[in-house]
Amino acid sequence: MTEIEYQKHYYPGSRSELVQKLKDSLNKQSRFEHCLRVEQTAIQLAKLNHEDVEKAAVAGLIHDYAKERSAEEFKRVIIAKKMDPDLLNWGNFIWHGEVGAEIIQDELKITDEEILNAVRRHTIGAVQMTTLDKIVYVADYVEPGRDFPGANYAREVAFADLDDGVRYETQHTLQYLLENNQKIYPAAILTYNQWNAENR
Repeated sequence: MTEIEYQKHYYPGSRSELVQKLKDSLNKQSRFEHCLRVEQTAIQLAKLNHEDVEKAAVAGLIHDYAKERSAEEFKRVIIAKKMDPDLLNWGNFIWHGEVGAEIIQDELKITDEEILNAVRRHTIGAVQMTTLDKIVYVADYVEPGRDFPGANYAREVAFADLDDGVRYETQHTLQYLLENNQKIYPAAILTYNQWNAENR
């Protein structure tokens, strides 16, 4: 495991303090371990893609910080922060990224917009994505604990070319949602159109 010693103050404390905050926010040990693996995968991808390694490490570590909050808490934040009211019609899959970034800012005092945006975009991507957005989006999908069909190939793609990793994930996530008759967040379709349909 690569442990980054925080020096740039994206989080106003040490990595060990942030790890403890994350652990306190999550009840499931498996989810906590997933976050640690995403951190490590984000570090690897950051090095390959010449991104700020500390920034990627922090964003990867905290991407699921708010994942286990109640629907009531998410809805309170949406209303209190005057966020898009359409968010109230969705659920945890959308909330823990979009609304989770607000909770992270309030509770962890992380204010770097690139980190917060990477958290916001880690589930459905975006039409325009920074290198950091792509790293967290892909790291969440291909971290070593993932064992879905094609996971090893997804890793190979992501580590060979980050943009191709984004395309692969976007296509296969949308396919999964369609095959399982699940609601698709409109922004996810825009991500697909940008990264898959229009660019092929």
